Amino acid sequence: MYGVSGTGAVVGEEWGARAARSRALAVLRVRGRALGLAVLPAAVAVVLYAGGATGHFTGAGWDTARWVVTVLAILVLLAATAVALVVARARPAATPTVELSETAAPDLYRLVRDLADRLDVPAPSAIALTPDCDSWLEDRTHRAHRSLRTAPDGDGAPVLVIGSPFLWWMRVAELRAVLAPVVAGTGPAAHPDIAAARRFVRGLDAAVAVPETPGLDPFRRLGAHGVGQVARVLLRACRGHAGEMERGVAAAGSERAQTVDYGVRIVAQEQVGLAYAGWDRLLTRVALPAWRMGRWPAKLDAGVVSALTELSRRDRLADGFSSRLGERPACDLLEEPGAVDEATSLLAARLFHGGPAEAGPDWSPVEWSQYPEEVVDRKWRTDAARLHEVLDRLGVADSTAGSPSASGGPTLTRVMAHLSTTPPAPSTDTPDPEGRRASQDPQDPHDSEGPVEETYGEAAAPADLSDSPGDGLDDRLDDVLDDEPHANPAADALAAALSAFLAREEAAREARAAAGAAEAAKTARTAAPAPGATTPHAAVSGPDGPLPLFPLQPPRTGRDLLADHVTAMVCCAAVDTAEAAPGLDWLDGPALLVGGARAVDLGPRVLALVEDGDPEPLRAWLARTGVRPEKPVRLV
Repeated sequence: MYGVSGTGAVVGEEWGARAARSRALAVLRVRGRALGLAVLPAAVAVVLYAGGATGHFTGAGWDTARWVVTVLAILVLLAATAVALVVARARPAATPTVELSETAAPDLYRLVRDLADRLDVPAPSAIALTPDCDSWLEDRTHRAHRSLRTAPDGDGAPVLVIGSPFLWWMRVAELRAVLAPVVAGTGPAAHPDIAAARRFVRGLDAAVAVPETPGLDPFRRLGAHGVGQVARVLLRACRGHAGEMERGVAAAGSERAQTVDYGVRIVAQEQVGLAYAGWDRLLTRVALPAWRMGRWPAKLDAGVVSALTELSRRDRLADGFSSRLGERPACDLLEEPGAVDEATSLLAARLFHGGPAEAGPDWSPVEWSQYPEEVVDRKWRTDAARLHEVLDRLGVADSTAGSPSASGGPTLTRVMAHLSTTPPAPSTDTPDPEGRRASQDPQDPHDSEGPVEETYGEAAAPADLSDSPGDGLDDRLDDVLDDEPHANPAADALAAALSAFLAREEAAREARAAAGAAEAAKTARTAAPAPGATTPHAAVSGPDGPLPLFPLQPPRTGRDLLADHVTAMVCCAAVDTAEAAPGLDWLDGPALLVGGARAVDLGPRVLALVEDGDPEPLRAWLARTGVRPEKPVRLV
């Protein structure tokens, strides 16, 4: 009945708005109580002075009380003034975004304004994109945001932040349906009580982070810690009311949006989940290896379409989703989709990996057509070079009969011989079932679907290679031997040495990133914008805090790292000695193509060598594919 008459939507909307306003008043009452507590000593002092002037409170005791209360009132008022100033001036956290001017996306602005008119709510003041699968409204009216040119000159309306993958994967009608409940939130946000409560909560949240601001002297940092403690107390007092206020605002917006494309919105929500899955897979499997190589894919959003199309081809549950591609995509609402995609791709690399803010000689974009040669092949050869360097540091010689010295060239035979020199002794004990299940876990990214990815450090030389080869090796070796089964001691020792080597590379990368961030901050402080300068159509705002804000590096064991590097060595040998080539799988990242088809059976054979010291499965695979392990491979 509600769906027919619309009465239910109106009732739900009014209920949500009333609940939000009620909770906003509760938040403001917390602010009022804090203010009353701050002026209470001053009020008592006024009463004491008034009593003395009228002859009611006379005598030495009352004079002493007046002086004590007066001093207390002055101290409390000074402290309250300091807290109020810090809360008012603290810079709230801003979401890192790529801002779009109306000239860069006139059709998108027109769609949002038409949507706001249909919903009878104020239109957002601006539109920004974020490399995430979500959309929300964000208040950027704070003067700190305006000084950093991240807020437009508007009437105080919030900014509409849209996840960039939505624009490339969704169709125009689907995007309008998904944005409807978000845009509807501008109505409650315009209410004075809700706006004041939100400003108060954001100010408290920003004040809590003030003590962590770099550059504060000890005295100011001590005062900032005191202000932060007061802000934490106030936040705890209004946390529940603020959460319920936001739920009421969301409920009101959702109910109001039911009158706009409700049927399409149900279908579009399925695309939201699908886009999130494809985006996460693209970042962790495809983009992350490139970022560690000093390259950033310049068309990540376009890659989402390819990844989800591949998912539709493989998964029958997603069958039919790719048929939507004949409709008009939402990215057509942008004037220059390629430039916007490149800006959001660079921002994604900065957020999830901590890369530089601008392209440079060591941080250059890469097109998808160049990905196999520029990223996959280089990654394999870098891993292979690292593996052989660790073997050299351990003093492992090439055991191939009649082979030249180690300087003659690195071979796959050297790696296989070292890992299979001490195979496990035959026994009646069954292999460790947990270890075997770990290698066959369908959720394990290093399954038989292809070559295993590297997840530690970038491909760069370590900062200091002058340390002794055993520096830090004993502790790491003990950890590995304590935590993992003792099936292959040679693999354990090599995995420990490889972990130590990668730790040095990671430390060197972090040191370079910290130095680059400090230099960029120094340049930003000295370079002031011109008085009449205009904001570019793809200006990047934020981020706040150290980078990366959202690291994608999961914890890895030494065995996993060793399996990655052995797989890379096998791939290098296959490319150099057989009819194999590096490739790109949109869902699994780097892939080895043998005869034009992806090699999907390499992973278990590498695991047999690493975990059990058994080279026979890998040796049979090499013979079947025509790979010659005794031939030297080309390294980076």
